[in-house]
Amino acid sequence: MKKLGTYMKRYGPFYLLGFVCMVVSIILDMAAPQFIRHIIDDVIVGKNQELLMKFVLGLLGIGIGRAVLQYIKEFTYDAVGVSVGYHMRKDLFCHIQRMSMDFFDRHNTGELMTRVKEDVDKVWMAAGFVGILAVEAVTHTVLVLFFMFRLNPQLTIVPLVILPLIGVCAVRMEKKLGTVYDKISEETAELNTVAQEALSGVRTVKAFAQERYEIRKFGRHNRKFYDLNMEQAGIVADYQPAITFLGNTMLLMVIIAGGLMVIYRRMTLGALGAFLEYANNVIWPMEIVGWLSNDIASAFASWKKIKGAAGENPQIMEQPGAVSPERITGSLKFEHVGFSLNGKEILKDINLELRPGHTLGIMGMTGSGKTTLVNLIQRFYDVTEGCIFLDGRDIRSYPLDSLRACVSVVMQDVFLFSDSVSENVKTGKRMELTQDTVEWAAERACAAHFISRLGDSYETVVGERGVGLSGGQKQRISIARAIAKQAPVLILDDATSALDMETEQIIQRNLKQVNKGAKIIIGHRISAVRFADEIIVLENNRIAERGTHEELMAEKGRYYHTWCVQYENRKGEKICR
Repeated sequence: MKKLGTYMKRYGPFYLLGFVCMVVSIILDMAAPQFIRHIIDDVIVGKNQELLMKFVLGLLGIGIGRAVLQYIKEFTYDAVGVSVGYHMRKDLFCHIQRMSMDFFDRHNTGELMTRVKEDVDKVWMAAGFVGILAVEAVTHTVLVLFFMFRLNPQLTIVPLVILPLIGVCAVRMEKKLGTVYDKISEETAELNTVAQEALSGVRTVKAFAQERYEIRKFGRHNRKFYDLNMEQAGIVADYQPAITFLGNTMLLMVIIAGGLMVIYRRMTLGALGAFLEYANNVIWPMEIVGWLSNDIASAFASWKKIKGAAGENPQIMEQPGAVSPERITGSLKFEHVGFSLNGKEILKDINLELRPGHTLGIMGMTGSGKTTLVNLIQRFYDVTEGCIFLDGRDIRSYPLDSLRACVSVVMQDVFLFSDSVSENVKTGKRMELTQDTVEWAAERACAAHFISRLGDSYETVVGERGVGLSGGQKQRISIARAIAKQAPVLILDDATSALDMETEQIIQRNLKQVNKGAKIIIGHRISAVRFADEIIVLENNRIAERGTHEELMAEKGRYYHTWCVQYENRKGEKICR
């Protein structure tokens, strides 16, 4: 992700246009009190009424000019700010998409959503309207003081004494607000995470009657968020009235001191009127100092968070000069593969070979490393020992896109996008698959029948994560998605756990017909793997048993024990003894 200045540099001419309009508008502001001075001294006091229309038209021209210039300035900086935010958000999202799985293990969804949406919004506001308003406030104040000094150097001492006091209040407020904004940003991410989890898992929440618990949990974070915002409001309330009071005190002192100068003829009435107009104009920058400091402090806090997320690099990288092969058959080989994560050994000395057209079944207790094998094949993580070969090449020598394009996976945690059934099936090759292929894949996944009965058939939009569909229906759509991709390597990670055994067997027969590459079936049920060419049983991070169904049954080990547990007769007696 680029530096903030790089995003802003792209719109340099527009920043210049807005700045010129701002400067000219301020100059017109500086000219208005001079017209008022002449109206008072020349027209009212000097009784020269012929000049009145000239000065009135001059003030009218200044008003129109300021309106036009302010419109151009504000529109330009709003447009620039939105554009900067657009490119920044796009780059940040692309960077997050390129990150490895370990990144998502360390950052929750709510936190990342806050970085992409709210934090970017705060930064582009500072890069656009808020930023130029701060520049305008400073420029305006400096020019006002200059014209005040030209009118009456002695009277200018009054604002010069009071303005530093206002500055001290603004700096103190900004420091305190910066600390609070860091906490608010963190709590916003936590609040988003809690809300997202509760809403995404609403069925689970209701199934376990945990609505009260989720409400209390959300309430705790919401209360903390409230307290932090109240702390922020308290800081503003402590300092903003003081800033306003000092500004009004300055105006009052100018009236008193300037009035005395007029009485003693050290200053004309018109000059006092102009000076009061300048003094009144210097108040508004002081009044918004707190607000500007607030927004700018918030933007800096958000930019630090964005840089933190964008500054991380993916652990899984392509080798320089990685070249995609013309054709991949799907031959897989694990050679002394070991994998550890966060100091914990998950796999050790895994050796296996899978040829195209053959099926490997994988069984094991929960946490034995079955799904980890799938993650290693796709390089979601890299092996810490040994090598994985695809068609005789170390998978680390493939471009990531090419490697993952040749693997089609049905995960145990089925994820469907909030889109039509057809678009969900096309996910693997969205731009290449035709509707005929989608329907063909759905037929092979035993999904065509229930899809045709949906409201809009294949164009029916499923809810978030497939809400509204049963577990078996979601699994069948996911299997159809894998079939439609027609990748050389097909992996089913407990993909038929929600299906009845009859449907499971039909899908397995169909997969054998349509998939000519290598196939890996991970399951807890014997029925899912019994017809595989080779079956391995993982235990204690290693391959404890391997062989065909018949060979493993003859060994009477872990696989045999699982068979006995799963295939009891109705009287509770085990079929095998």
